[in-house]
Amino acid sequence: MDIQTDVVVVGAGGGGAILGLILAKQGIKTLVVEQSPGPPTGLRGEILQPNGQQILDQLELLDKLPKEAVQSVRHFHFRQMGGERLCTIDYDLLPPPYNRALVTLPNAVHHAVLAELEKHNPGGLWYDTSFKSLVKTGNTVTGVEAQTQGTPVRISAKVTVGADGPFSRVRDTLGISTQLHRYKESYLISILPCPEKLEESQYFLGENEILGVFPAAGHQVYVFYMIASNSLQAVKQEGIESLQRKWKAIYPGLARTFENLQSWEQTAYMGTGRARAKTWVADGAVLIGDAAHGMNPHASQGRMQAMADAVVLAKVLSSCFSQDDFTANALKTFEAQRRPQVEMLQRLADEEVLFWNTGNPLLAWLRNRVFSTLDHNRRLQYQVLTATAGLRKTPPFGMIDRLQAAGFLPDPRANQLPSQAGFH
Repeated sequence: MDIQTDVVVVGAGGGGAILGLILAKQGIKTLVVEQSPGPPTGLRGEILQPNGQQILDQLELLDKLPKEAVQSVRHFHFRQMGGERLCTIDYDLLPPPYNRALVTLPNAVHHAVLAELEKHNPGGLWYDTSFKSLVKTGNTVTGVEAQTQGTPVRISAKVTVGADGPFSRVRDTLGISTQLHRYKESYLISILPCPEKLEESQYFLGENEILGVFPAAGHQVYVFYMIASNSLQAVKQEGIESLQRKWKAIYPGLARTFENLQSWEQTAYMGTGRARAKTWVADGAVLIGDAAHGMNPHASQGRMQAMADAVVLAKVLSSCFSQDDFTANALKTFEAQRRPQVEMLQRLADEEVLFWNTGNPLLAWLRNRVFSTLDHNRRLQYQVLTATAGLRKTPPFGMIDRLQAAGFLPDPRANQLPSQAGFH
């Protein structure tokens, strides 16, 4: 079977689905292929940051998210193990209307995007379709060979987009050199009924220990607990009661909530890694999202950056079609616009891994000192928050800022916020 389209997107994840939707609205014939049998299921924690909210709003999707699946959160409290507060990050520092984090129930955003994609591009989303290889004419990618519901298919396209995750087969088939890094720590996540009715996020930091508890819709909470990568079986062997005791010791105020963990089926394992592709483009092909630049979840920007990729790439592709130029040189405009912010966030996330995850008492002391400074320095808190919110491309701290955050230099501008007319 042979199919012809303008753009084929391999992967209907956070970036691929958004890209397919935007291109459909632009009138560019697009086929999105996804190896899963249908929309995603299963447990995952999701925070929709302000930049993601802006994108969904521009696509007229933000107001279509089910109200019963979204919890607005203003404050994120960072605490030491034992409960002592280090810092409160206040999203109200940001200009409205995107001055909250939105905690969403599993897959709520993704399902809304996929439904809108199928509405605007009927028949343009194929599930149960696996990528097999690239089709090339010389060195130019001209489509893909795939298998859909067991039937081989050749899809010809002017542009092939690899949106197939950190272990991207499209990227590997293109032969693009990529640094893949697995972090030593990953996360056990759960969503539990919360009789205590938590309203604000709590993030506990210790020495080689992290527990995050975020309010979710329907009087529920997401629980994120750091464990050693690939240690899930060992954690399970210790038993649920052992895990409950650890969580209760860290956060006694939610003891009844933690008692609602009764089965490992209420949990999921979230591995962590980073991908850095040497280039994101080739003649007739481009990578987006985790296929190009996976990052540690501390950045709170993985899905958001895939969505941002889709927005920028859609504009670049519109120009490519108007000029009938799909070379790497033409597509490179996308990478040039997106790479600076992505690499800044990857570096920021790695710094947070170094200090937040640490078992070193000296690094933990320095981390706590910085958090304590941020708690009463609105300028530095704002700079960190705009990075987490995806609203800046430059690093939040310069060298002087770092010394001030560590308390080694006074900050005469501690109470000054920059103009909120725009972001860096």
